Amino acid sequence: MTATAEAVRGRLEAHRYICSEQIATAVYLAYHLHKPVLIEGPPGVGKTELAKTTAAMFALPLIRLQCYEGLDEAKAIYEWKYGKQLLYTQVLKETLEEVLQGAKGFAESVTRLHEFGDIFFSEEFMEPRPLLKALRERDGCVLLIDEVDKADHEFESLLLEILSDYQVSIPEIGTVKAVTEPPMVFLTSNNSRELSDALKRRCLHLYIPFPDTALEQRIIQARVPEIPPELRRQLVQFIQELRGLDLKKAPAISETIDWARTLVLLHSEALHPDLVRETLNVILKFQEDIENVQAEVPILTNKAVKG
Repeated sequence: MTATAEAVRGRLEAHRYICSEQIATAVYLAYHLHKPVLIEGPPGVGKTELAKTTAAMFALPLIRLQCYEGLDEAKAIYEWKYGKQLLYTQVLKETLEEVLQGAKGFAESVTRLHEFGDIFFSEEFMEPRPLLKALRERDGCVLLIDEVDKADHEFESLLLEILSDYQVSIPEIGTVKAVTEPPMVFLTSNNSRELSDALKRRCLHLYIPFPDTALEQRIIQARVPEIPPELRRQLVQFIQELRGLDLKKAPAISETIDWARTLVLLHSEALHPDLVRETLNVILKFQEDIENVQAEVPILTNKAVKG
């Protein structure tokens, strides 16, 4: 299944992820070299979907960490079960005499209490978060660190040990390494900010751009097979022309797929200006863009229909 990059590409396409040779090669190398993949590109071009499809292709669990500003190790790696610690502390207070029975002097009493303190910061009281869960998967998994560019620079430092050695250091416990198979790691970025050189050095780099006409037609055929071939050609041509305009957000593959499904639901056989105007909100996400495109709809539709 993973003997060649072309075999990987075939398996991805069998799971309806139509991709370029470059994408298939990145997945092939990530699998054999045990290297994370940093996937950059515009929103909606299939970065997250690639991780999901890879998990399905290898029949591995998908563990996802959605990044956001302020994300820290308590939400990404682990945190302590404070409620359980508090409960056990209360029990310890109630049985303090029994615990200290026979202790000679203050030093021995403190030593006994320290033994219980160590128990409170053991794995029994730990709540693993996505990064630690991924390392503990015995048969491996796909770890998706989604939209890493939305997290703070400080969070990138937390990732470096995991990305290079597939391990994480926990002060109270020690170093936790991947149990057997290291996870396949995919990081996605929409390029909202520049990522650190240290993070990039640890990863294979993959940039997914908007697809060309031929590739986008294949994607629509795989994802919306019930759409008539001529309508598929027209809508992809329209989207390609639309991306050439000055828009706040150009329609991505996900919008093209949604529009294809919309046109199928409306029992459309071909594009016409009124149909396009009625469904522009499916492919354009800003009212400003919708208003600016209105005047261009007849021209763009005519180009799409004539090919």
